[in-house]
Amino acid sequence: MFHIFMVDLVPIFIIMALGYISGKKNSFTETQAKAFNKMVLTYALPAALFVSITKSNRAEIFQDSTLTLVSTVVLVVLFMLSYFSCKYIFKRTKPESAVCALIAGSPTVGFLGFAVLEPIYGTGTATGLVVAIVAIIVNAITIPLGLFLLGPQSSANSPDTSKLSALYSALKEPVVWAPVLAVCLVMLDIHFPPILDPTFDLIAKANAGVAVFAAGLTLSAHKFEFDREIVFNTFYRLILTPAIILIAGIMFGIQTEKLQMLVLIAALPPAFSGIIIASRYDTYVRTGTSSLAVSTIMFVITAPMWIYLTQSEYIISLIK
Repeated sequence: MFHIFMVDLVPIFIIMALGYISGKKNSFTETQAKAFNKMVLTYALPAALFVSITKSNRAEIFQDSTLTLVSTVVLVVLFMLSYFSCKYIFKRTKPESAVCALIAGSPTVGFLGFAVLEPIYGTGTATGLVVAIVAIIVNAITIPLGLFLLGPQSSANSPDTSKLSALYSALKEPVVWAPVLAVCLVMLDIHFPPILDPTFDLIAKANAGVAVFAAGLTLSAHKFEFDREIVFNTFYRLILTPAIILIAGIMFGIQTEKLQMLVLIAALPPAFSGIIIASRYDTYVRTGTSSLAVSTIMFVITAPMWIYLTQSEYIISLIK
């Protein structure tokens, strides 16, 4: 865990702090932060998602149908539960609730997935399988779903037209169609030419660093807040989601080590794509960014807890 903290989490804190300090010193403006986020959302993030998904394969996805099905159903249901919780408990608007779900309901698997699992479980097939499945769920299902919910609200006169407009707007976004296209290629067993990887990797590598720096800039432009909604988002992301994943995995008999990895992936901090989308649409920015900061700090405490719990003799006996 010390290795994960130093190698994976400390850089997040430092780069976010650099963005925050730069914003406070007026080295960059909030408008420039939005430009950074637009670059990430339009180019870097779609490229990163496309490359990461196309590196998986159809056999890998169907290798463990129970793992795939349980992960998909539980993560999508929890995503929607986050959306409705934000909307009805905290009285947020539909767009705010959509961004809340993208933050509280989605783990940052693309950025920290392998980084967290490999030091503990190695680089075997099972590790790649778990990361690939959750990455596809988050990037090809919940992000498009969130952008759809973020779109124009239905009117009483033409709800169908409004819904179609929202769907069309979501599908036009590269962050939606790029991972969906990648999933289609994987399902058709069409392999993306490796010779083109460097072209996509070059822009994809800008994704995490620029996104975290821009999150710091965004945070500097808004007063940091810590209230019950942020506590709820942090609890939802780091405690409730992995707990439900663990219960579902035990019920459906997911293999022990795979379930341990799935729980730890589900316990990751919020996906940075949610913060990028929040800033891009100027929706739920302050609460979302504060939730990201608090969750990332608390992950240092909750991650060892989940590692210990899932590897305890009692849990292992329940799985068997």
